[in-house]
Amino acid sequence: MNPEEIKRYTVTAALPYTNGPVHIGHLAGVYLPADAYVRYLRSNNKDVIFICGSDENGVPITLRAKKEGITPQQLVDKYHKIIGDSFRDFGISFDIYHRTSSATHHETAEGFFAHLLEKGVFTEEITEQYYDESANQFLADRYITGTCPKCGNENAYGDQCEACGSTLNATDLINPKSTFSGNKPVLKETKNWFLPLDKYEAQLKEYIESHKEWKSNVYGQCMSWLNAGLHPRAMTRDLDWGVKVPVKGADGKVLYVWFDAPIGYISATKELFKYSNSGSTHPKAEEYYMNQRVKAEGNWETYWKDKASKLVHFIGKDNIVFHCIIFPAMLKAHGDYILADNVPANEFLNLEGDKISTSKNWAVWLNEYLKEFPDKQDVLRYVLTATAPETKDNDFTWKDFQARNNNELVAILGNFVNRVVVLTHKYYGGKVPALGNLTEQDKAVIDEMASAPAKISSSIEQYRFREALGEVMNFARLGNKYLAETEPWKLIKTDEERVKTILHISIQIVANLKVLIEPFLPFSALKLSRMINYGSHNWLDAGKIDLIPSGHQLNDAELLFIKIEDAEIDAQIEKLNQTKLNNIQPKTVEPAKANIQFDEFNAMDIRVGTILSAEKVEKTKKLLKLKVDTGIDQRTVVSGIAEHFDPSTLTGQQVSILVNLAPREIKGIQSEGMILMAEDENGKLVFVSPSSLTSPGSIIK
Repeated sequence: MNPEEIKRYTVTAALPYTNGPVHIGHLAGVYLPADAYVRYLRSNNKDVIFICGSDENGVPITLRAKKEGITPQQLVDKYHKIIGDSFRDFGISFDIYHRTSSATHHETAEGFFAHLLEKGVFTEEITEQYYDESANQFLADRYITGTCPKCGNENAYGDQCEACGSTLNATDLINPKSTFSGNKPVLKETKNWFLPLDKYEAQLKEYIESHKEWKSNVYGQCMSWLNAGLHPRAMTRDLDWGVKVPVKGADGKVLYVWFDAPIGYISATKELFKYSNSGSTHPKAEEYYMNQRVKAEGNWETYWKDKASKLVHFIGKDNIVFHCIIFPAMLKAHGDYILADNVPANEFLNLEGDKISTSKNWAVWLNEYLKEFPDKQDVLRYVLTATAPETKDNDFTWKDFQARNNNELVAILGNFVNRVVVLTHKYYGGKVPALGNLTEQDKAVIDEMASAPAKISSSIEQYRFREALGEVMNFARLGNKYLAETEPWKLIKTDEERVKTILHISIQIVANLKVLIEPFLPFSALKLSRMINYGSHNWLDAGKIDLIPSGHQLNDAELLFIKIEDAEIDAQIEKLNQTKLNNIQPKTVEPAKANIQFDEFNAMDIRVGTILSAEKVEKTKKLLKLKVDTGIDQRTVVSGIAEHFDPSTLTGQQVSILVNLAPREIKGIQSEGMILMAEDENGKLVFVSPSSLTSPGSIIK
């Protein structure tokens, strides 16, 4: 959209499933960039609403409830509060964090479906779906598991294989089974309502092609779907948990979760406007985590139907098709709604080199983080933004977390602010000194101060938040460099007037930093406001040299950030290591082989050997050629361990070797023995070797 045409912004963040807490992957992928964008817009005095809420429908909810032995409603009540509290604790400034279990949402979603039904949008189709005869119910996609026909993963779901990422139909699975009973389901006829996506293919293609400025991952995935051809998709399911299908005779059917979930943005906006302009408090403000500051113009429809409203969806890459294909098709079919101007989807965040997994507890949970790192919300906000997976998957490590806190937040940003406030108190009782004559150095710094907000704005408006945060830190580096080069602590003895100018400019840098860090580090911005005793500036003021007038009284300095010690990080790494150990599934132990006589065992001559050299056998993947000192002689052994060991690391490795095994030719090499190995539960090979250095030739008895 042309910026001059925009009168207001509707910003949504993906509705998290309430089947568990939120973790750092969610924060980095969706909620931090969305929050930074909204805070930036508010600081520019833009009319903006920030919408989110718990997605409380769908099969994952019922599966988790069954696992925990509680009802779906009890489950969503539990996790709605945990998730909402986490967002509030981390400063994610939603205007409303709603719920899809609310009456307003059910009414809105049912009304939307009924409108499309009345327009004749849906097609009714009788199809065969899997049915669990022992559970006496149809099986939604996630209630069916089986072998993926594309990659062979034996635990693929009926809608998607999480191993290879392929979208599936339940009938594609090999050896399907019900998650309820474990039995093989049968196919049974049922009626559902389908959205004919193929009829909207041309309109959707025109829409997507008009947004070539979107992130390449978003644009590319959308065009891939469109070029492959769209097909009708069922918008109802045979399930007893969710929004009921508003059709007579449709008992036991609910709306497909990806039909009702995006409508959750609309229903949340409706709920927000019920009380936003009335002057009274919403009776469920605490439950819905409502921001009572909202005094928006117009009504909810203005934000969803007026062409002067800009709609932006913040999501993860796994939700691209639903927000860029299915939801726009629904909105086009309805006819009254605007479409998203941008859908800045991030890639995935990994943890210590492995994919974050809620089922394996391989995650950093937000509610646990604040117990272990109290009052350090902004440290995590900073690190996750600085390493955001904007264009490709990225990795979070605890060592990097520590380094960025200590070397960037503490040493650069915190150090500069602290020095300026402390020096002002030391020399001028905390009062801002007057600006004197300017040197060329001063003018250059002032010019950079004036240009910093525009650089940061450009990055934010192009949804490059990592780049924007980098520019903020470059501005803090400018302040540090200025102080280091001018050295006011030395000049105070010879040129106090010069020191006044230096500190005046430095204080203005601090005041500007308060404005510029707020979208990313709101808690630190609040601390900074307390220190400079001023907090009313916004983005429109940033870049100016007179944000704080001469004579203004600063408050005492307080540390913005503190160092994180090795012991704190080691504890987190150990916690993850323990999680990994807990996730190891014991390998099925093979039964013992038939008994042998002692003489048969005694016939085997097993000795300690030392590997003298190792090299790969040409034109093979698995074989290494080893030269081994057996104590008796030096001999060649061919061993199938090349996929487990780098040959350059094996020299000096002590092994157990069967020395009286009959020689055998392997790939043209005479092999004279066998190295004994143990295979762990993950299929990894390890050497059977003495616990301390032992002479080659020592007999193993």
